Amino acid sequence: MPDTKRYRYKVLKWIAGTLTGIFIVLAGLTWFLNIKSRPILTDRIKTLLYKSTDSLYTISFTKVSTNVVTGNATLQNVKITPDTNRFKQLIALKRAPNNLYTVSLKKLVVKHFHPLTLYREKKLQLEEIIFDKPEVTMVNRQFAFNEGRAPRPIKSPYDIISKNLKEFSIKTIRFKDVSFKYVNKNVPNSVPFDIDDLNITLTDLLVDSTSADDPSRFYLLKDIVINLNNYVYHTPDKMYDIKLDQLDFRATTGKLRINSFALVPLYDEMKFGKVAGYARERFDIGMRDIMLNGIDLPLYISKQELWAKEMAISNGFISVFNQNGLPNKPQENKIGKFPHQLLQLLKAPILVQKIQLKDVNVNYSVFNSESNQRGRISFENTSGIIKNATNLDNIKAINPIMEVNLNTYLFGQGKLDVNFKFNLTAKDGAFSYNGVLHNFNARVLNQITKPLGLVRINRGNVDQLKFDFKANDLGAKGKVAFSYYDLSVALMKNDPEKDHLVTRGFLSFLANALIIKSENPGADGKLVAVNVNYSRPSNTSFFNLIWRSLFTGIKYSIGITEEKQKEVQQHIARFRAMRASHNLRVQKRLERRLKKEREENEKR
Repeated sequence: MPDTKRYRYKVLKWIAGTLTGIFIVLAGLTWFLNIKSRPILTDRIKTLLYKSTDSLYTISFTKVSTNVVTGNATLQNVKITPDTNRFKQLIALKRAPNNLYTVSLKKLVVKHFHPLTLYREKKLQLEEIIFDKPEVTMVNRQFAFNEGRAPRPIKSPYDIISKNLKEFSIKTIRFKDVSFKYVNKNVPNSVPFDIDDLNITLTDLLVDSTSADDPSRFYLLKDIVINLNNYVYHTPDKMYDIKLDQLDFRATTGKLRINSFALVPLYDEMKFGKVAGYARERFDIGMRDIMLNGIDLPLYISKQELWAKEMAISNGFISVFNQNGLPNKPQENKIGKFPHQLLQLLKAPILVQKIQLKDVNVNYSVFNSESNQRGRISFENTSGIIKNATNLDNIKAINPIMEVNLNTYLFGQGKLDVNFKFNLTAKDGAFSYNGVLHNFNARVLNQITKPLGLVRINRGNVDQLKFDFKANDLGAKGKVAFSYYDLSVALMKNDPEKDHLVTRGFLSFLANALIIKSENPGADGKLVAVNVNYSRPSNTSFFNLIWRSLFTGIKYSIGITEEKQKEVQQHIARFRAMRASHNLRVQKRLERRLKKEREENEKR
């Protein structure tokens, strides 16, 4: 037994010693390979980038560390810079790209680079490259010679690297927490656009003898995924924040999804205009579930043109508020600022063939200093389709009309079907709008007629309101057919002592007796339509033009025309004259009586 134990002990000791020796040899070999592989990897990386970009880009780094066992490498203080002289040469050769990039970062990580495959098969295969918090600057300049080119390199990178490599591939390239700056050299004095916390993933980069001609690849890649979380942009005027929550884009599907978008005013309604210093419209916008389909990514990368087949927006709101009591902005002119005109002023070229809206609430409010109250009109659960939203000249030459077909509910009650046609090429901002507002209780209009028109609707029922207008920068002309019955109104005025609106009894009586038509069609059964010619003040908005033109048509329909108002004023003037004459006669009778009483007292 003792001999057996001693034998086992010797065997175990021999195995342990052998394993230790092997481990030492492997460790030494690994150390040797690590040391030897670093200059080889460094040279491969620099040569590969330089040659594969047609001598346009160089890479520099202060330190490289490798581990051949794990196949990992780390590069410190990395800079990828373009050669401006080479760029000028490529322009002359008509081979220059539209975009020029500069990248800098503290650390670049290469994972699983398979050194044995590189040595034996001349294939540089990388599992993953991670750019951690890089700073990327992209300078865009459009070149005519790049028009219409396919989304692949002008010269195949394989022709450049084939002398040294049979294949170069990276399964995943990750840009984490990117600080991105975009510089547009196509527009004079353009302001650079900055964005932070951007994440970009490039999938399956392949350079071999066939990849440059593979139609399923763009720029040698299989896919590009872009992600942006909780982005906030402060507008230059310091009046708003623009917020994006969770933006995701995938190139293979061409789909971009945004969880929510918001234009958030930094001041409340009554303070906003005071901070601005004039009566400025305050917008508060929130949209959820925004989806763009069919985005042409290669076109956007090369020319920054956003082309999409379809856009969908649901569950949102648009609130507009204005405070009329404040002074107008000096020399303010809102001519040329209709929606389709603002679209043409966008510096970014855009085409969205169809936009679908669902359940969007629109609210327009005005604070009237005369009534000291807020008037509002709301369109709830708005849904519909917008077609041909573009500012591209070649598209407008084929189809210059942007159509908007919407259905909504006025104050959540009366169903409204409205259609707009915007002429995208008209210099005077020409557009048309027509629609039908179906039956509702007229008293809901008090939310806007009392504060803004000083008219209260006591009762009334609307069967239908049809309208058809043509408009431009100067105003709107059209026809309104208003069908209603059992209408009664009261005229109001602001009473400072009571701090609220009060009824003007006599004027209300005159209005109902002499002006207001209680029904249309009348007793003869004929529906009377009215013509409207509304002149737009140059400092008023698109929303103001729409509701003012319709409100004018409603007033004319119920009898409140300029002629009728003059007639009432004449009645009021005659009544006041009669009352003054009556008061004068009463005063004289009183004076005579007092005089007679004094004379009688004197006789006594």
